[in-house]
Amino acid sequence: MPGLAHRAFSILLVDPAGRLLLQRRAATKTRFAGLWANACCGHPAPGDDLMFAATRRLREELGVSGTPLTEIGVHRYRADDPGTGRVEHEHDHVLVGSLAADQHLQPDPSEIAEIRWMPPKELAADVASFPDRYTPWLPGLLAIWQATRPVG
Repeated sequence: MPGLAHRAFSILLVDPAGRLLLQRRAATKTRFAGLWANACCGHPAPGDDLMFAATRRLREELGVSGTPLTEIGVHRYRADDPGTGRVEHEHDHVLVGSLAADQHLQPDPSEIAEIRWMPPKELAADVASFPDRYTPWLPGLLAIWQATRPVG
């Protein structure tokens, strides 16, 4: 049903320098195609363990395996995609993992158009200045991530 609230997960990946991995969503995505988002998103199937579903999706989208994930919060949001008229209404579990500096990534081109690493301050400034470049859920994920980081 359009706009029906459902479970989801969003993964933030951090490198040793503290940068966040972003992906530009492939043009074939059914919602928010071509926009920049966090490293990986997905939906657990009914009965799926959240972490199992997230690690499986991380492997499918980026070719990453063996990266422990930690849940840091939940972001609830509803967003209309002006490009397709579709709606995202999610109870989104926010997960964080670390990648080694030399981690080899294999983005699935049917999911991801390109990837890049950005320092958090630079990303926050760009999201504030150019919000139309980013998915509507990314600012909420960044706020949760920032709230869990040590001060200083």
